[in-house]
Amino acid sequence: MQNLLPIDDAGTRWPSERVDDGRGSGRRVAIIGSQAFALLNFRSSLIAALVARGHEVLAMAPDLDGDYGHRIRQLGARPISLPLSRRSTNPVGDAVLFARMLHVLWRATPDVVLAYTAKPIIYGLPAAVLAGVRRRFALVEGLGHPLTIGAGGASRLLAPMVRLLYRTAIGVASSCFFLNRSDLADFVSWKVVRPERAMLLGATGVNLDEWPESRPVLDPVTFIFVGRLLRQKGVEEFIAAARSVKKDNPAVRFLLVGGLEDGHDAVGRQAVEGWVREGVVEWTGHVPVRPWLDQSSVFVLPSYREGFPRSTQEAMAVGRAVITTDVPGCRDTVIGGRSGVLVQPRDARALAAAMLEFIAKPELIVAMGRESRAISEEQFNSSSFDTRLILQMGL
Repeated sequence: MQNLLPIDDAGTRWPSERVDDGRGSGRRVAIIGSQAFALLNFRSSLIAALVARGHEVLAMAPDLDGDYGHRIRQLGARPISLPLSRRSTNPVGDAVLFARMLHVLWRATPDVVLAYTAKPIIYGLPAAVLAGVRRRFALVEGLGHPLTIGAGGASRLLAPMVRLLYRTAIGVASSCFFLNRSDLADFVSWKVVRPERAMLLGATGVNLDEWPESRPVLDPVTFIFVGRLLRQKGVEEFIAAARSVKKDNPAVRFLLVGGLEDGHDAVGRQAVEGWVREGVVEWTGHVPVRPWLDQSSVFVLPSYREGFPRSTQEAMAVGRAVITTDVPGCRDTVIGGRSGVLVQPRDARALAAAMLEFIAKPELIVAMGRESRAISEEQFNSSSFDTRLILQMGL
């Protein structure tokens, strides 16, 4: 059984004393996420920055035992595991999650809670209210599948309920932060958040020292997709475009970098393995991204909608031209004609045409790749985002 709360077993509240770095009173800050991997890889710089400012950080997510928990401790934070399943719609499981969050927050007595992604926001912020946490913040990184324009089937039926849950949770937030203007505008129009509590932060950015520029591969030209294997990410359009391009350009490589997911929107193993057998694509599974970006020429993300895709920011940091869709979040990363090409969503023909343009003009791969790195240095540095977020939370 997992050690869900690595402290004493007593039911009492934790000591109220706060750490102090000599510059003033530190605060106890709880950060709630939905994945241990994402918390460690995408929030480590924020955690480190908070610790450096003298704050005590509680990092909360599923599966924070073992190596993930050890690495969180190395950052100076305290890991706390949660029984959270991102894709489950089981009300019993969600009730257990809410009770767990309430119990942990009541005992931990944080001064500030920052929740990001759907379930941590929907259940974490109301739990924080009941636990007496006075400063509560939501970070919306994207709409998620049920709220994405064009989502059908069960997701369309779920959308009104998801909006209601968001409205209830964000209604008790001190502020709600967004990565792009479209998501902010939608949440305001749906009356999920009051305009005066909605704040635009922009791109999360990446650590540019960890993503140094590398020269794009030109022989053979190699297109790379990085992300979760979900239909809403445009995986099927990527494959259709690859199939079309390879008819007359058999040497061109297509890399599919990402792990399988659960849920109705997920692309199944059978389909992926079929594409591999067909010779259309090479599939890596869930692996470190950087070595594969170094083997690539052009980054491709034909997503239906994003918050501010980190995968694109990473690709731009290492100096890759980008093909992505003209939709919220994706269009915010690319300057069309300078660092990449924008195409319409769900349009495999347009995607293939953009790929063929890069194959015919490899000099564009190099020139746009350089522009991508320049834009990253100007706009997509994670330290800038962390500073903005910390200041907005009053820390």
